[in-house]
Amino acid sequence: MTVSVFDLFSVGIGPSSSHTVGPMRAATLFTERLRRADLLDQVARVRAELFGSLGATGHGHGSPKAVLLGLEGHQPETVDPVAVADRVDEIRESGRLLLDGTREIAFSVDRDLVLHRRKSLPVHPNGMRFSASDGAGGELLAAVYYSVGGGFVVDDDASGADRIKPDAT
Repeated sequence: MTVSVFDLFSVGIGPSSSHTVGPMRAATLFTERLRRADLLDQVARVRAELFGSLGATGHGHGSPKAVLLGLEGHQPETVDPVAVADRVDEIRESGRLLLDGTREIAFSVDRDLVLHRRKSLPVHPNGMRFSASDGAGGELLAAVYYSVGGGFVVDDDASGADRIKPDAT
């Protein structure tokens, strides 16, 4: 993986790149996976779960807002920070989200965006799980991502979970 100075010093919203830029990118990556798998038109519901540090400090650090914007396809580098609060309020009030910027779906922030304050995923404290289901409730796609710092995100496949061992000391 090549990292440039532009990767290290990227523009983003929020007080913490691990809690805003990373979750926004993870949500966007999930919607891109749905699009590449040609599943967007079948999605009736999306669920986002934040674990560990993201779940514990989510609202204070803006993680839920970042996830909502990412699910709509916004990028940290280009999202209009002035419009963020209004858009998040609109999603909350309408109960509708524009998935990947193209598909309107029902979305209850209270039901579909879960903050697990005392649960963590095994690989990293900043874990996220996304799932999409069809109108009958059948799961179309699920993915786990980790915000590993500096706005960088890895998915479960790239995390090296099979090689990471707990510290026994």
